[in-house]
Amino acid sequence: MDALLILAGLLLMLAGLVWLVTLAFGTSLFWGIGSLLPPITLGYVFSHWRVARRAIAVIGLGIVPLVVGLSMLAVRAPDKLDAIVGLQWLPQPDKAKGPNRLHGQLNGQSFRPEAGELIDGVLSLRSGAGFYARQEVRIELPEPVAGPLQLDVLPDDPGPLPAVRIAWIEAGRELPESRLIRHGYTLHLALEPEQPNRLVGRFHLVLPPQYATSLSGRVELHTDRLRYRDGEVDRRYDSADTLAYVIRNYLQRRHATHDVVLAPLPAPALPAQALDVAGEARIDGSPERYAFRLVRAADGWHVEGDQFAALPEASAPPASAPVAEPASAPQAPASSLDRRKRFSMERLLREPSTYEHILLRAHTERGGVAEGRFAGLDHEGRLRIRRILKGPGEAYFNLAPGEIVLLEALEP
Repeated sequence: MDALLILAGLLLMLAGLVWLVTLAFGTSLFWGIGSLLPPITLGYVFSHWRVARRAIAVIGLGIVPLVVGLSMLAVRAPDKLDAIVGLQWLPQPDKAKGPNRLHGQLNGQSFRPEAGELIDGVLSLRSGAGFYARQEVRIELPEPVAGPLQLDVLPDDPGPLPAVRIAWIEAGRELPESRLIRHGYTLHLALEPEQPNRLVGRFHLVLPPQYATSLSGRVELHTDRLRYRDGEVDRRYDSADTLAYVIRNYLQRRHATHDVVLAPLPAPALPAQALDVAGEARIDGSPERYAFRLVRAADGWHVEGDQFAALPEASAPPASAPVAEPASAPQAPASSLDRRKRFSMERLLREPSTYEHILLRAHTERGGVAEGRFAGLDHEGRLRIRRILKGPGEAYFNLAPGEIVLLEALEP
């Protein structure tokens, strides 16, 4: 309906403009030719108002459905209105870098990812800047990636295989539809590390025909949520990793030491212009607490009142006195990624992105039990737990935190 109103308004305005030019030619050849230029057109309207007012009335009638249609579009699909206003419907040149070099379709619709990352073993390609992506492909790898990644999966390969999830938002809906595919697909990944925090290479994915999804091309994936500009961390990018970098850099300069290790930060409420932060850090091996205010300026995030000078680069140890590492130095245990440690309802509500796709079991005050994968929080703050049904479907449980008497994490 909104598209019809916009189109009707534009056609009425065009008809009125053509009529106005015709009336100008009927007045004189000079006014007719001059009316093709906007300033002279206005002059004709003012000097021959009694003749031109009928065409102006038609143009005015066209403005009414145009404004109504744009208002309806702004309510129903604000991203489409932004695309129209920003002239994004015009042909866009291909970017030289980034996930936009990928092309394909998702659920039968054209899909060109705008952002890509591979963090904690989850590869994500998405378009749309909202809390829920407009379109998204997620691949849950068996383990986190450190270094190059070579992976090939064929439809007949036996399991266990990486789980592939596709999600999209239908027109007029707020929450996404999603499907989980565990076998029967083709996947090729050939990725190489590239400084400072990217994996770059070939990506090819073809899902079974019923999902109408395929994606192929060159991909660039960020391995953390920092972004760089001219070789330096871009402090203007809103993410928890950016805030952690700003805090660590401030503490390093304040205490004149590079030995600063931050405890995990609670999930920040972004976007924002200012944040009050408090937490713990180990500085030169000693625990310290900090509390200060982060402010977002034109050049990005910084600590309010920061006047400490830059810290000199850490010097390498002398060659004559190398630091020997004991042969039995313990490796980082796999349990360091175990999200069951210190798991609680409060931590999940504070850091929902940390526990995405973890297997949960929720016991409600009415005696019910909901078991499935954590799919984030909805716009009302309720837990969304996804359960795969037998066959092609899946179900979602939306539970308010107050309804849950016991929440268990069933896997790392």
